Amino acid sequence: MWRILVVEDQAIVRQGLKVILQQDEQISVPFEAANGKEAIKIVEQHVVDLVMMDVRMPVMNGIEATRIIKQMNPSVKILILTTFNDDDYVLSALKEGAEGFLLKTTESKKLIDAVHSCMRGGMTIHEEVAAKVMPRLLKGTEQNKTELDVPLSERELLITRLVGEGKTNKEIAQTLHLSLGTIKNHLTQILQKTNLRDRTQLAIFAVKHHLTM
Repeated sequence: MWRILVVEDQAIVRQGLKVILQQDEQISVPFEAANGKEAIKIVEQHVVDLVMMDVRMPVMNGIEATRIIKQMNPSVKILILTTFNDDDYVLSALKEGAEGFLLKTTESKKLIDAVHSCMRGGMTIHEEVAAKVMPRLLKGTEQNKTELDVPLSERELLITRLVGEGKTNKEIAQTLHLSLGTIKNHLTQILQKTNLRDRTQLAIFAVKHHLTM
C-alpha cells in the first residue's frame, strides 16, 4: 500500500483529499502537513511514497519543499496540487523534480489515476496547465536550440523520447518488446550520461532537445 503525505495549509481541504484518496484500496494517507517545513520533517522521520503538495503555503512554499525533499530522498514522488495555473509555478516544480502538476479542479478519479501514474514512474500534468506551459517551453528551446552533445545510443534516444512522452517503464518495455529490467538498466545509464537526477528531468531534457514526437 502506498503511503501518502498530504501537504495543504487548509485543514478542510486536507481532510477532503484524504477521503478521496483513501477510496482506493492501494492508497493510505497516514500523514498530513500544513506547510513545506512540516512536510520535510515528516519525510525525514517516516517512510513516505508520495507527497501531494500545495504551492502557496505559509512558512515554506511547495516549490522550496519539493527541492529539499528531492535532495533528501529522490525516490519520494511529488505531485503538485494547486489552485494556481501559473506557468512559473509549473516550470519551477518540474525543474525541482515533481512528477506531476494538477489543479484542484481535477476530478476525484483523475486525482487517484495521477497517483497511480506517478508511482509507476509516469508524469501527469493537468491538460489546462500543459496547454499553457508546453508552447512556452518549446518556444524557449527553439530560441536556444543546441545540438545534442550527449553520447546516447539509438535505443537510449528512443527510450528518452518515450519518457518525454510520459510513458511508464512498463509501457516502454511493451513498446520496445524488452524486459522491465532492461529498461531500468538503460534508464540508469541514460541518467548517468546526461547527468540528470530523475525521470522528470529526463522528460524535460527530451522536450528541450526536440526528441518527442
